[in-house]
Amino acid sequence: MSSSDPTPNVAPPSTLTGQPNPQRGTVDRPTGRRKPIQPKQRWRWLLSVLALLILSDYPAPAQRREPAPPRQPSVSLAQPQDFVTEQTIAGVKTLVKRRPGSQTVAVGLFFAGGASQTSPQQAGIEALTLAVATEASRRFPRETLRQETARLGAGLSYVVTYDYSALTLATTQKTFETAWNLFADVVRHPRFEAEDVVLTRERLLASLLDDEDDPEAILQQTQANAIYRHHPYAAAPRGTTETLTRLGATDLRAHYAKLLTTKRLLLVVVGDVSPDRIAKRAARLFAGLPAGTAARSVPPLSWEPADVVIAARPLPTDYVQGVYTAPALTAPDFPALRLAAAILRDRVFEEVRVKRNLSYAPTAFLSAQGANVGGVYVSAVDARQAVTVMLDEIERLKSELVEPSELRATVAQFLTTYHLAEETNSGQVSALALYELLGGGWRQAFVSLDRLQSVTPEQVRDAARRYMTNLRFTAVGEEARVRRLLSNPGPSAE
Repeated sequence: MSSSDPTPNVAPPSTLTGQPNPQRGTVDRPTGRRKPIQPKQRWRWLLSVLALLILSDYPAPAQRREPAPPRQPSVSLAQPQDFVTEQTIAGVKTLVKRRPGSQTVAVGLFFAGGASQTSPQQAGIEALTLAVATEASRRFPRETLRQETARLGAGLSYVVTYDYSALTLATTQKTFETAWNLFADVVRHPRFEAEDVVLTRERLLASLLDDEDDPEAILQQTQANAIYRHHPYAAAPRGTTETLTRLGATDLRAHYAKLLTTKRLLLVVVGDVSPDRIAKRAARLFAGLPAGTAARSVPPLSWEPADVVIAARPLPTDYVQGVYTAPALTAPDFPALRLAAAILRDRVFEEVRVKRNLSYAPTAFLSAQGANVGGVYVSAVDARQAVTVMLDEIERLKSELVEPSELRATVAQFLTTYHLAEETNSGQVSALALYELLGGGWRQAFVSLDRLQSVTPEQVRDAARRYMTNLRFTAVGEEARVRRLLSNPGPSAE
């Protein structure tokens, strides 16, 4: 009887109902006395016993065994990287990640180098170039292009960073063929009409003017000017009002010709599309392109001693950020520092906001670019006290080992955030491109997760000791107040 059988465990029916038992006679239920065994019954009983004795001398017949099921070959589970196909098509590296059943397709054509390849005098030229390129192409004038993207439900856009830029396409599986043709014409034959240049430049300038009233934007720009002024990152990706005003259609055409070369290009596609299908279209897209020159690599950042930069503004709240230099994505201790920064972020939030209610959104961060920085940020009325608490937490991270349970929780939180970001095809395009261009190859996007899970508390402490020093602070606020605030930023910013 199986453990799930609901039948109660009871005695055999013969002992309950008074039915005959050939070996023990019958039971008289009213009195319980045994009846004597009759002679005829005695002989039957003896013959039964004798038969049992004889049969006991013979071996029991062999039980029939069912043939064993055939052994199944061991099958290894497919890994995410197994769905990525790498090809070089017409001199351009192409990555296609197939996601069976996905109803959307995301495409990114990346240009290695980004704003770091331009001079400060031409800051913003790449952003303006790609923005105008998405306005109109040879086959699709501006109005036609807008009508077609709206009809298809497709998104055509661009992105510019310090290290790379891209033209991007997001569309549905059903409309991919038509949307690709539109995208390909924009890539190969942008118009760069003078009218489009003027209109696009005005939009970018308006965005820059809006930032002049945003304290957080002022903070970031002030700090970038301070830490990048002697570095290839000195050219701001979005440009400045002075540099954008000087750029015209001729400048954009010349700059785009430098970008559209095989040594600068990377194509990444994610969706339910076959690599062969993309290869045929990519071959036509890249046919006849010149090789050009590869993008220059950027050196790591360095500064010594630490500095304090103040952007004086008559504000009731102070905005403060302190940064330290960090290693490249390919560095052996980058995973440990990534976890150290995440642990610091959680502790800063707990100590500054939850326990002391000094700021609404204090945080710690670590960038993922060619030349990295990490740091702490806070906006508060009493920013001095908040900065002191954050620096104390940095010192604690350097002196005390993180509890294994806290480290495991941080890893789990990071993995959750990572996988949430990769729920979209566009997110996966970005991750593959980031590691291909800056992180030692696209496969490292998957290996990096394993590296995180092997980090020890000792490695976290050592990474904090090595990198979380010599912080350079920037502050936006009332000048006298922020000068008092940062007059002695603490032992971590010596």
